[in-house]
Amino acid sequence: MKRTFALIFAVCILSISLSGCTGKPAAATTQTDNWQTVSDAYVYCLPLVLVNETMVAMTNTVDPSNTRAPINQLIHAKGLATAASKDIVTPNVDTVYSQAFLDLNETAMVYVKPKTDRFCSVEVMDAYTNAVSILGSGGDTQDQQTYLFTGPNYKGAVPDTMKQVSLPTNLAWILIRVVCNGDADLDNVYAIQNQMQLVPLDAYLSGEPYTPPTGTYNPENDFVPITHVDAMTPQEFFDTANQLMVNNPPTAADAPLMKALSSINVGPGATFDAAVLGDNGADQWQTMISNRSSDLAADCTPFSVSLGSWSYFGEPIAEFGTEYEFRALIAINGIAVNPASVAIYPKAYKDSDGETLNGSNAYTIHFDKDALPPTQGNGFWSITAYNSDNFLIDNPLNRYCINDRSGFTLNEDGSLDILVQSNAPDPSKQSNWLPVSADDFHLYLRIYLPQEAVLNGQWSAPVIKKVV
Repeated sequence: MKRTFALIFAVCILSISLSGCTGKPAAATTQTDNWQTVSDAYVYCLPLVLVNETMVAMTNTVDPSNTRAPINQLIHAKGLATAASKDIVTPNVDTVYSQAFLDLNETAMVYVKPKTDRFCSVEVMDAYTNAVSILGSGGDTQDQQTYLFTGPNYKGAVPDTMKQVSLPTNLAWILIRVVCNGDADLDNVYAIQNQMQLVPLDAYLSGEPYTPPTGTYNPENDFVPITHVDAMTPQEFFDTANQLMVNNPPTAADAPLMKALSSINVGPGATFDAAVLGDNGADQWQTMISNRSSDLAADCTPFSVSLGSWSYFGEPIAEFGTEYEFRALIAINGIAVNPASVAIYPKAYKDSDGETLNGSNAYTIHFDKDALPPTQGNGFWSITAYNSDNFLIDNPLNRYCINDRSGFTLNEDGSLDILVQSNAPDPSKQSNWLPVSADDFHLYLRIYLPQEAVLNGQWSAPVIKKVV
């Protein structure tokens, strides 16, 4: 939080020079200082609160389903994400997800990852959206592995047959991606899901059949997580964050920031008082949230990698350390992303002429011959369209992406043109059509297990041209 420390230094100098002044300028300075600290606190806490509210929404059920499951139980998606999927922004539509939220306060959890012959990767995240571990590279055939997920206070033994994944927070999120080669391949994906196991350590070691406990359902918890967080008052937001930090403590590297945030009573177990925001605090809070994405994007430009019309965020994505603005930006725009070594997510919202993508126009995404995204092992690529709200675009074909498993048609010279438009093209070209709405939209080019040529900039990304 570079701005915070610079501001504190400036305030110190100013207070010395104004030591004989009346109280009004000092009060104004204190209010400015408070609001900068509030902003820093919001940015720091946002991923934590958003993960928790995602957990609340997705564990809001009595029994497991394909969209929800009680805490410490697997959710196995059936089918790919659609325009109706609203739990996670920018959902991937060429993998089938399994996932679970873990509460490691009182138990360690055993996860059995089955043998697979396809991309199958398990991302293990802490409560702040950091990828603590990636289980299985997603590459070639992977043998069965058994893992033990433990929280920060775990003191027990680790069985010899298990690999420990030690998490720094008691709230954790595991996200399992299994690549799917279309509807005809779904049964094969389900067979992999059915072999996964997630059980408490004691139950696993007992050898007895395990019946997980039922959960609870509250209709008030049927919400879209990011929308719910944005609607929180400052008091609700920081009360939630302060409570969460008790069992999900900040790291040692966070200590300088936490010392600054203590001045407004933000920290593990602290009691926040919204009076610190001043008389017009509610309005300033809403202004801060409204400007959030643009402010964070400006702060995070050093992490952006350009690929022509496309750009993506590189390291330290998913392994954020103290880059709090970066962590918050990714949480609201693509929560639960992979490290760059596993996948990159180039985004385009303008064409090759620098004009905003809009469905009132038609576009081609052109790959030269032999220039499709290079991947390694069982890696893959896809191009997916999203509306400005970061959700999938409803269309009559229920087609949300073109990927390396799509039945597209190459041009005579071996190049590829993907047609991006709101109206259906000639029937002979529909296999290459990526439907969009008539409004502004943006594209994500996902490349899983990218070759080094992608990461070092030797590979050229496709050109997006408006059809005249």
